[in-house]
Amino acid sequence: MTQTVLVTDDDLEIRDVIRIYLQNEGYRVHEAENGAQALELIGREAVDLIILDVMMPVMDGIKACFKIREMTSAPIIMLSAKSEDIDKITGLTTGADDYVAKPFNPLELIARVRAQLRRQTLAAVSGGKGTDKSVIEIEGLIIDKKRHLVTARGKEISLTPLEFSILELMASHRGQVFNIQKIYQSVWKEDKFLSDNTVMVHIRNIREKIEDNPREPQYIKTVWGVGYKIE
Repeated sequence: MTQTVLVTDDDLEIRDVIRIYLQNEGYRVHEAENGAQALELIGREAVDLIILDVMMPVMDGIKACFKIREMTSAPIIMLSAKSEDIDKITGLTTGADDYVAKPFNPLELIARVRAQLRRQTLAAVSGGKGTDKSVIEIEGLIIDKKRHLVTARGKEISLTPLEFSILELMASHRGQVFNIQKIYQSVWKEDKFLSDNTVMVHIRNIREKIEDNPREPQYIKTVWGVGYKIE
């Protein structure tokens, strides 16, 4: 089944380059010039992944990402001419799954697209399989793996697909310490580890959502110098 990618960027040349590479990989491609057009298209078309530029007229990528997350859990890859950590953190905090700084190598972007779609497909296929309990309960935190639903102290928590996968990974292996590289390889399904703080940002986002006090987390514990675990 052909997968559909939405490319959102106000630069026609960039859209053309990305479209050509995606089509060469066999993907169906939709295009939008700004966040407002992207939202309109997502409202009427099924989209498997969104590539979203940060700086755009009418509606920028940050605002669009917030609204897209209310409509679909499809992976979002943010593009930005800025490579500072604060821009990366902002993009990931809004619900994006990955971040690529401009100028970028189109082949690397395509590799990121493949990785995100592969991870999503594997999650869908394995959702109801295996002998693991489909519902994990940890002191007021309930993770329903089949329904991709999380509640904390009776309140439903909205997590992005990657946030859910990270939480599920650690909750399914209570007591095991995961370093950042292991989390990246297990969740992103990529052997190549990117030397950035992507995983740390996702962990911080999860804590903000599920913890009463993220500075003194009850669930996701930091093992200093090693990684993270759920006891």
